[in-house]
Amino acid sequence: MDNKQATLELGTKPVGRLLMQYALPAMIAMTASSLYNIIDRAFIGQVVGPEAIAGLGITFPLMNLSGAFGAAVGVGASTCISVRLGQKDYEAAEHLLGNTVTLNLIVGLLFMAVCFLFLDPILLFFGASNVTLPYAREFMEVILAGNIITHMYFGMNAVLRAAGKPQQAMYAVLFTVGMNIALIIAFVWWFRWGIRGAALATVTSQSMALCWQLWIFSNKKELLHLKRGIYRLKADLVKNIISIGVSPFLMNATACVVVIFMNNQFVRYGGDMAVGAYSIANSIAMVFFMFVIGVNQGMQPIAGYNYGAQNYDRMMRVLWLAIAVATCILLVGWALSMLFPRQLARIFTTDKTLIEMAARGIKLNMLVFFVVAGQAVITNFFQCIGKVRISIFLSLTRQLILLIPMAYILPLFLGLDGVWYSMAASDLGSALMTWPILFVFLRKFKYHEHR
Repeated sequence: MDNKQATLELGTKPVGRLLMQYALPAMIAMTASSLYNIIDRAFIGQVVGPEAIAGLGITFPLMNLSGAFGAAVGVGASTCISVRLGQKDYEAAEHLLGNTVTLNLIVGLLFMAVCFLFLDPILLFFGASNVTLPYAREFMEVILAGNIITHMYFGMNAVLRAAGKPQQAMYAVLFTVGMNIALIIAFVWWFRWGIRGAALATVTSQSMALCWQLWIFSNKKELLHLKRGIYRLKADLVKNIISIGVSPFLMNATACVVVIFMNNQFVRYGGDMAVGAYSIANSIAMVFFMFVIGVNQGMQPIAGYNYGAQNYDRMMRVLWLAIAVATCILLVGWALSMLFPRQLARIFTTDKTLIEMAARGIKLNMLVFFVVAGQAVITNFFQCIGKVRISIFLSLTRQLILLIPMAYILPLFLGLDGVWYSMAASDLGSALMTWPILFVFLRKFKYHEHR
């Protein structure tokens, strides 16, 4: 099947089969990525030590901030491409591809330069101590050196999905993860390069996958391919990319702010070990949430294409199906976390104090985590159809508007447990706010549709 036919199927093939076709490769890729993150942290915790796990936790905000800029370009461009393909505007879709490459180069280079200039002050602000700062610095120096590669790699993968190539996007992630694991074993366990070796493994594997992605897009037989004349930035296309990309940018940027604040709260009420426990609990939660991200990635081209083609019934069917699938996934994650928290914590460390602290943290963090599924899918849905303001508001409620005040107030009464409870409280609060907003929008949408 050629690329154009695969794109046209977004508007004709049964929605359930389409979601399976697009979401399953993304879920497999996200699962593999999650397993890599666990193996990465397990190697660091077991070989380098518990202080290194805490140091790695300090780098999360900076990684999230880097991801925020990458998402602003990659997710924004892929959503625009999906809509333009639905409108059969193939020339604009190609120029969006070229502008994606240029924007990733510019943004990646600027982010790298600024962070290198102020790396130590940034990490100290993020909650690093004299013990954890050296580990965090070693890791981020390598990651920042490869920042342009990381931005380009994730951006090209998003465009692959939008262009009707979910399997190729999956293969790129699977290759990256497999190569990552092999290189971590070599660099961290064999050569004993420590936390710097883990970062080097990440950048090297992404570089290799990016070469393959660029090779795919260099094929002139593809509907979307790299060629002369598409790289010069066009104001209208950049505006469209950024206007849609602002929502995932704010989602990742607020995650950065939240992790900074949470790291400092954990240091204040529990010390460096509490930061390590937060790193472990966060890793467990992300394993299951990565499945939901896979569902969202599968939904995005289908919802965007059918919104552009004005096939609103198909658009709504994929939304409800995605919510159901995501909820079932997080219910499984919730059950495992409630039943086996210590076994999950032991994957990352042999330190008994850290195991006990992390096990309690896993249970409290995942207390009502299953309600996040609907909130995440609905937020992504509004982004897919270009309702940026709604998507931004919903992104901010869970991570910023609710969580930070709760994480400040609850520890005043409950101590360290209060920091953990604040995450569950914000999950529940944001879900209760999201559903009424969706139903109000659907009523207005159906009214205008039938006028």
